Amino acid sequence: MFRSRPGRRGGRAAVLLAAATLMFTLGGCGVDPLTPQAARAESGDDGKAGGTPRRVDCERVKCIALTFDAGPGKDTPHLLDVLKEKQVPATFFLLGAKHVDRYPKVVRRIADEGHEVANHTWSHRILTDLEEKDVREELSRTQDAIGKITGRKPVLMRPPQGRTDSTVADVSRELGLAQVLWSITAKDYSTTDSAVIRERVLTQAHRDGIILLHDIYDGTVPAVPGIIDELHRRGYTFVTVPELLAPGTARAGAVYRPEKD
Repeated sequence: MFRSRPGRRGGRAAVLLAAATLMFTLGGCGVDPLTPQAARAESGDDGKAGGTPRRVDCERVKCIALTFDAGPGKDTPHLLDVLKEKQVPATFFLLGAKHVDRYPKVVRRIADEGHEVANHTWSHRILTDLEEKDVREELSRTQDAIGKITGRKPVLMRPPQGRTDSTVADVSRELGLAQVLWSITAKDYSTTDSAVIRERVLTQAHRDGIILLHDIYDGTVPAVPGIIDELHRRGYTFVTVPELLAPGTARAGAVYRPEKD
């Protein structure tokens, strides 16, 4: 878990929140989440954050996106071995401090093996508690670090704890980043039991869903093979987030969150 800090919100008391709690400050802030279906229906390239060739058609195929937050960590190489063996692409929302800067070879491997490399801020500060300049610092510093390692800056970001508002959206738009949230969470920060993590994901799985896991917790990586095998058995095709949105592309500054069935 990470502690939020006072700032733009007028110096309110810091609140301890679970790292994967989905919370928005959408009301009245002009930040309305879009679904993958809405992204696929959009056309044109103006204001879009990157793009991807369409490997699969998620209008016809039952797609699901596997995403990992807050790495890379010591278990990420093993996770990459699993994904390679099972031929599953994933999206990695990477932290800068003590992660990207500590494991540059792993960051390069994530990119080289065809996964989507995305931004999860530099130090996991709660962006809605920060001044605009500090939001920019949290995101741009990670952009630069990843770009230096991989040769490509991310086009996607995930705000810590899912907390966003119009200021975060404006800075994200400026930096060419779309905001990606989730619809399936194992709350793997709360347990080391891989069977529990697996069951939580499988119970919530749905078409066009985005799964949130963390490759920094002890129980998570061991749960991944069983998650993949069972979802394959149920007819799901794993895609990266950009593939989930294709042929649309994520608009910089916009928020994307699937709707559960």
